Amino acid sequence: MIYSHEVQQMCVVKKGPNHGPAPIPEEGKWVKAKQISDISGLTHGVGWCAPQQGACKLTLNVKDGIIEEALVETLGCSGMTHSAAMAAEILPGKTLLEALNTDLVCDAINTAMRELFLQIVYGRTQSAFSEGGLPIGAGLEDLGKGLRSQVGTMYGTKAKGVRYLEMAEGYCSRLGLDEQGEVIGYEFVHLGKLMDMIKKGMDANEALKKATGSYGRFADAKSYIDPRQQ
Repeated sequence: MIYSHEVQQMCVVKKGPNHGPAPIPEEGKWVKAKQISDISGLTHGVGWCAPQQGACKLTLNVKDGIIEEALVETLGCSGMTHSAAMAAEILPGKTLLEALNTDLVCDAINTAMRELFLQIVYGRTQSAFSEGGLPIGAGLEDLGKGLRSQVGTMYGTKAKGVRYLEMAEGYCSRLGLDEQGEVIGYEFVHLGKLMDMIKKGMDANEALKKATGSYGRFADAKSYIDPRQQ
């Protein structure tokens, strides 16, 4: 330890109070975190790249400072999907501090990691007041039975109006319009269920029928359009 000349010439003034860190909520407990191993929790965060072309939603499940589970979801950039594949392999097993200082390949994923770090170390996790926290595998449950991200893709123009392309339920195959030509419902194909049925040997056309559903007043529509062709 090197001290400047000015500090060396100072007299000693004894330090009195030593309150320590303020406790933060972690998995149903109040913890005075002094080191990375004191940190636990599951939470989500969103990051974006410098040109803001794409975004990443990152979910981490941390136990005793170690990332035990990572879910990486990306949107808007083809290269980010490959970056996500690498990040999902890199993150588990790292401490929070290691992960914060690791190149996660994509700027959006790095930014998401930074945002999650802030939430986790300040006790703002989803599982802050859940006794014992959430089990490893809780992040995967966010995807549902089809194991697909919750994606919404909509497009609209002043000249031709709106097109629903993808909803949480799945791929939008048709829009239902009323007498005025306004959207009153849509038909969708649940791609996760579709692929599961095909993998089990079901005929693709039959699987498509079983994986198809509708929302709103689709059955009452006066006309239908394919949002990708009309």
